[in-house]
Amino acid sequence: MSQSPIELKGSNFTFSVLHLHSEEPKLIKKALQDKVSQAPDFLKNAPVVINIADITANADLYNIHKAVVSVGLRVVGISGCSDPQLRKQVSDAGLPVLNEGKSQKAIEIQPEPVKEVIETVATTDPEFSYRKTRIINSPVRSGQRIYAPNSDLIVTSNVSAGAELLADGNIHIYGMMRGRALAGASGDTESQIFCIHLQAELVSIAGEYWLSDQIPSEFLGKAAKLRLVDNRLNIEQLI
Repeated sequence: MSQSPIELKGSNFTFSVLHLHSEEPKLIKKALQDKVSQAPDFLKNAPVVINIADITANADLYNIHKAVVSVGLRVVGISGCSDPQLRKQVSDAGLPVLNEGKSQKAIEIQPEPVKEVIETVATTDPEFSYRKTRIINSPVRSGQRIYAPNSDLIVTSNVSAGAELLADGNIHIYGMMRGRALAGASGDTESQIFCIHLQAELVSIAGEYWLSDQIPSEFLGKAAKLRLVDNRLNIEQLI
């Protein structure tokens, strides 16, 4: 029997979700241009889901979609679409209606051989479950992307500018950190970033991010811990 030319499989991807609080395409475009200019490498050609829960049935989805695409983002679907009239507009535009889950950013798996271990943490908490940890012992160079799905990520060497670390759990960097670190990539707001020498281009937890110029200067080059407090990034000295 000849092999089928295609194979359809289920898979998991993570996407940024663009929540609209305006129905004016020009305002949306300007706000997106400002956002993309802050992190062009992070957002260029990024696939996004548009959440339209806060707009009315009179919104011009065609021109809103056009505004989003014009800044270089790639729309893969629409979420928050409960109004029948809006759903029809989405259908007429040929876009899928999605049920929004835990997702932030599209990710690329780095096919680098890695070592996985299981954290053995003593606890009496009955809700505790062991989390796998992906360990990278070699330097992470510019252009590399390393993803740790459903696990923490530990890098014991340096991370160059232009490199990207992503993990569904925590990220630990024991070398110099000059690239981008995105923890809680599947939406885990309890995830944290631990860094011995912080000089990052971008840090993000569950979609909340700082660019390098937003990181408080007193923590640059220092050992630091980042986490979310009241859904906002917070940085502390790592003792």
